[in-house]
Parts: sequence; structure tokens; C-alpha cells
Amino acid sequence: MQDQRGRIAAGTLAEDDAYALNLWPDAFITAVDTALDAYEADLHSFSSPSDDEVFASVERVVMALNMINEEHGSRIETGEREELCEYIDDVLTDAGIDVDGLTSRRNIDRAELTDEWRDW
Repeated sequence: MQDQRGRIAAGTLAEDDAYALNLWPDAFITAVDTALDAYEADLHSFSSPSDDEVFASVERVVMALNMINEEHGSRIETGEREELCEYIDDVLTDAGIDVDGLTSRRNIDRAELTDEWRDW
């Protein structure tokens, strides 16, 4: 997006051709960033979270992203979905959560971590 803004400012890209700016407007990006920041803060507030607490945190961020996606006209597509799911998983790993263990105790594959709640 920064590249496209710079190219528009330089006159080398027409605003109508700036696909990223049209697909992901600032309000959408801000809302997603806010939801992801809250998710990170939520996970870091736990000292030794139970599986239920971790899944509740994942559910909250996924539900927030569902609402954001709906409010902004279904902006989350395949590429964004994969990146968001990977980010959710990475935040868990960075917080010291054994994601393979977490998901296996629920009898789901790691790739299904968000599936129960995800609409996007």
C-alpha cells in the first residue's frame, strides 16, 4: 500500500489502478490491526493459560475479524485468510503455546485452529 501511495504521489500510478488501496482501505486495515493488537495483548495477559483460555482468545479475534470483514464488504479473501490464520498461529507460538499439542487435545488439525468460528 505504501508503494502504491508513493507511486500515486509521484504520478507513476493512477489512483484507479491502485488495487491495494481499493481492496484494503485504511479503515479496514486499522480495524484489522486493532483486532490483532487486542489478540496479542489478550494472550500476553495470561501467565499460564489453559486450553480453554487460549481457544477463547482465538475465538475472540476470529469473531472480531468476521465482524470487520462483514462491515467492510468481505475484504478477506484466500490470500488474506491464509496470512491471518498463520498470524494467529504465530502469535500463539510466540506466546509459548504448543499449538500442535493444543489442537491435538481438541482432536483437530493445526490448520483447523480457526475453522470453528471463521466466516472468511
